[in-house]
This record gives sequence, C-alpha cells and structure tokens, in this order.
Amino acid sequence: MSQKIDWNELFFSSHGRIRQTPFIIALVLLLLAVWLYEAVAVDALRLLTFWIVYPFLFYVAANVLSKRLHDRGRSGWWSAVILVAFIMVWPVPSTVSDALGVAVLLWAFVDLVLMPGERGFNRYGPPLRPEIVLETI
Repeated sequence: MSQKIDWNELFFSSHGRIRQTPFIIALVLLLLAVWLYEAVAVDALRLLTFWIVYPFLFYVAANVLSKRLHDRGRSGWWSAVILVAFIMVWPVPSTVSDALGVAVLLWAFVDLVLMPGERGFNRYGPPLRPEIVLETI
C-alpha cells in the first residue's frame, strides 16, 4: 500500500514519527540542497546568504532527524549531536578529531537508515506500520 508524503509535515514539524523511506528521501534532498548551495553561491552571495541558508537547512534537518529518532524510540535532541558531527566533517574529514564526528555519523546511519522503527506505540506516537494481530478463538 502506497502512502503519499506530506512534505510540509516532513520538513517543518519535529513531532511524531517517520518511516525509513521518507527519511532517506528527505536526507538525500537536504544533502543535495547543501551541495547545490555550496556549488552555486559565489563569495558575495555566500556572505549575504550564509546566515539565512544554513540555519534554515539545519532547522529542517533537525525536524527530519527528530522524527526518525522518535520512530526508533529516542529523543529528538540526539539530532543536535548528529548535526554537530555533520558540521565537524563537512565537506571532508581532515583532522584526527573528525574521527569522532565520523563515528557519530556512522552510528546515525546504521541506527536511522538501516534499522526499522519500534513496533507498537512509543512515547512519540502510534506505530507507523500495521501490526498483525493474531486472535485466538
């Protein structure tokens, strides 16, 4: 059964839970937005827009990460750790201390992309996939 993505809810709300597929789509779109901004913005434009574009992208990323963390049963505040790790290693890890950021991002990738959400209700909302209930007669 196919379900449509509510883009406004996906990017601008930190409440509730999201499945792996919308999370991956949002993640790819956000990474493309950062890459596009870096590729297109020239020095003067970057100076003017830096303090608008990046806070907006981090706000959106925090919302998306929070919902996926909620689906895994974790606090959305962990998105701050993930975003700091991303800042540490962007665009390429270059120092020994960046290894910590890489480790955090690897953990986040495994936990948020590869692992399924919690089954059943959790403190962040109802389950996202229907559960099979076996009734006894």
